[in-house]
Amino acid sequence: MSVTLVKEKYSSKVGEVVLGATAEQGGTRTSTITVGGDSALPFLHFEGETKNRPVIAMEVTDVVPDWNEMIMNQIGDVISDPAAWAKKCVDDFGADLIYLKLNGADPEGENRSPEDCARIVKDVLAAVGVPLIVEGCDDSEKNNEIMAVIAEAATGENLLIGIAEQDNYKSIAAAAMVHKHTLIARSPLDINICKQLNILINEMGLPLNKIVIDPTVAGLGFGIEYVYSIMERARLGALANDKMLSMPIICTVGYEANRCKEAYASNEEFPGWGDLADRSVLWEAVTASGVLQVGASILVMRNPAAVSVVKKNIADMTGK
Repeated sequence: MSVTLVKEKYSSKVGEVVLGATAEQGGTRTSTITVGGDSALPFLHFEGETKNRPVIAMEVTDVVPDWNEMIMNQIGDVISDPAAWAKKCVDDFGADLIYLKLNGADPEGENRSPEDCARIVKDVLAAVGVPLIVEGCDDSEKNNEIMAVIAEAATGENLLIGIAEQDNYKSIAAAAMVHKHTLIARSPLDINICKQLNILINEMGLPLNKIVIDPTVAGLGFGIEYVYSIMERARLGALANDKMLSMPIICTVGYEANRCKEAYASNEEFPGWGDLADRSVLWEAVTASGVLQVGASILVMRNPAAVSVVKKNIADMTGK
């Protein structure tokens, strides 16, 4: 007996965003990456097209981070050199992009100058050929200072820069607009704020195809079902032709997954949780797989072993 699948019909699709720029386009990347373009819910190939596969950006910091020892050991000695670290992520771990987090700019930390931060960005650009995502520190005032200088120093590279938020978006949106970069718009798990922020940025003059949504995510087991519902509403809005929700989504999976104690607590502390060597990998990988199922286009990850698992998952789900 044959069964006819019921197919949803959608009036629109997710917008496409191009990251990076080759020499012909005014940059120095060896290739660009296009995200978005889906015309159905994720991986429902019988209903529509998954035009561009999801991609993985690996996190690199400008100062040595305080991360899980198992992650630190995989990265090795290059962890003190952002450019060498980025190169290892691409060459050895298969990263599609690099996500450079400039924690050293924080006034409560090393308080690096905007010029120092721009130099680090240029060093990483020289070390790898993939597109680059650059996020400043967590101090919004200092972040505005450094991102303006970085955007100018990397004019033509079409970086994906962040973070633009509801109360702090004008300076960084202007820097993206003037120097032709793409912008991360972050909202605190609120679909209305997400949409309003995109409207405000677009009204400044930044085209919708230069915006990537960061809806804020959670690690596995810590509210990820709420994250899923917010992302699902955004995806359904895009497919229903809501242009202010039509942007591709970026998820900081590595950061969120690895601040859950299940990802780093020792075997001795919680013997019933299973071996930490497996648990730390799977906690990040399953978090990533969850947000993939609801439309994440860019996964920002930390654990190289988890990256390997998720790359296989993406290949299986896209048939590539």
